[in-house]
Amino acid sequence: MAQSAPLFIRMVASSIAAANKAGQIVRDVMKKGDLGIIDKGKNDLQTEGDRSAQRCIIASLSHQFPGVTIIGEEEDTSSCPVPADWVVTTSDEEVLGIECPKEYQDATVKDIVVWVDPLDGTAEYTQGFLDHVTILIGIAVRNRAVGGVIHQPFYSSGTQSGTDSGTLGRTLWGIVGAGVGGFQPAYVEGDRRVITTTRSHLTPTVQAAVDAMKPDEVLKVGGAGHKVMLLLEGKANAYMYPTKGTKRWDTCAPEAVLHAMGGKLTDMYGNYYSYAGDTNVANLDGVLATAKAQDHHFYLKVISDVVKPAS
Repeated sequence: MAQSAPLFIRMVASSIAAANKAGQIVRDVMKKGDLGIIDKGKNDLQTEGDRSAQRCIIASLSHQFPGVTIIGEEEDTSSCPVPADWVVTTSDEEVLGIECPKEYQDATVKDIVVWVDPLDGTAEYTQGFLDHVTILIGIAVRNRAVGGVIHQPFYSSGTQSGTDSGTLGRTLWGIVGAGVGGFQPAYVEGDRRVITTTRSHLTPTVQAAVDAMKPDEVLKVGGAGHKVMLLLEGKANAYMYPTKGTKRWDTCAPEAVLHAMGGKLTDMYGNYYSYAGDTNVANLDGVLATAKAQDHHFYLKVISDVVKPAS
């Protein structure tokens, strides 16, 4: 089954397994108590969880798919030894059995770029807001985000069911043209307008864009992955961050999963970002995402007077 599936499908299936292992590593780092924090600059932290999770993911995917372009948030860690048990060679069997959309069936290693955020929401990780933390693996084919894996390492099935015990970690995935898995898509009920935006980088521009929507509720949370998850599960209608700050590894996986569900993610002017291997990694024109693609134009129109293209 594994070898007969198209390359793209095998990469999504392997990314799910790698994300699950990376989640275990992130939890282990937290359990030890020494996060190994490095300050990379203003509002930019790195922990041992970030570094180790990236080493696990890149080593696992590089082992299975030699020659594939993988771009991770953290600096090159290829020279660091990787424990043998961190190199994942398994794949998600459910995804392997999916019929690959025809437009990706012939994709080769040269057509694919993988974008990895090994620990999205690092600040929240260090501050104990663990439900905001995600691991993101986005798979772009011919520059578009079409496969995405979002792993939530500290999600507890016990907490969700009202008990004190349960399995830690869950993985959401999406393939544009084939569907989603790991969660039940949902939408905000009724006419309520719920906006999610940054928890820690609230600028006047961000606040003005949010206010322009006249929301019934604003959810200020950490991590691009977590914000898009709120859209996926019916807790918010839209996610907006109308300024630079996010990177391609923040949005590739969430964009793919959201589009696979029928939502839409673009910059603040309605343009899709390119995920080519040689593109600028910075999302200079912000992020606007909606749970329903048909709602996207409405949000663009409302905030057009607040957010102007740079001259």
